[in-house]
This record gives sequence, C-alpha cells and structure tokens, in this order.
Amino acid sequence: MSFDRLMREEARLIILRTLEEQPDGRLNSELLRLALETFGISKSRDWVHDELNWLRDMSAVTLVEASTVRVAQITAKGSDHVARRLVIEGVKRPSRPGA
Repeated sequence: MSFDRLMREEARLIILRTLEEQPDGRLNSELLRLALETFGISKSRDWVHDELNWLRDMSAVTLVEASTVRVAQITAKGSDHVARRLVIEGVKRPSRPGA
C-alpha cells in the first residue's frame, strides 16, 4: 500500500472524527485543514476539498459551498464509520475504544 493512500485514509478518518465532535456535525474546509495539520498532515485547501468530495461521493458527508470554502456535515453513514458500526472502504478504521 502506498504512503499517499495511507495518508488519505488517515486524513479521511480525522475529518470524520473532527466533524463528529462538533455539536452540529459541521465545519468548514479551512478549519478541517487546520485540524489535519495538528495531526501532521499539512496539505492545501484544494487537497482537503478533494478529500471532502471523495467523502461526499461515499455518502459520509454532505457539502455546501460558501465562497472559497466548503462546509461539510457528517451523515449517519459517516457517524456509523466513526462508531465502528460499518466500514467505509478507503477510510482508515477507527481503533477500538480503550485500545
């Protein structure tokens, strides 16, 4: 498995977890970019947009364009992945609680 693929799968999980932590399940792409940086993934906003588009295509998030950013909202499917109730191929699997 390539490093790029591993990083993308990790980033997608971080995005979903970050959205899941929000009271309304939403954040804009710039704040998600900053969240990724805290985990050592320093990428452009366009790269984050590409990952959000991929997550939208997998029905894990919905997107709304707002000027130069996109507002992502986690869906039930995205929440189910974070809670380990289902698996979205292409997104890193969350570790078990307490592991």
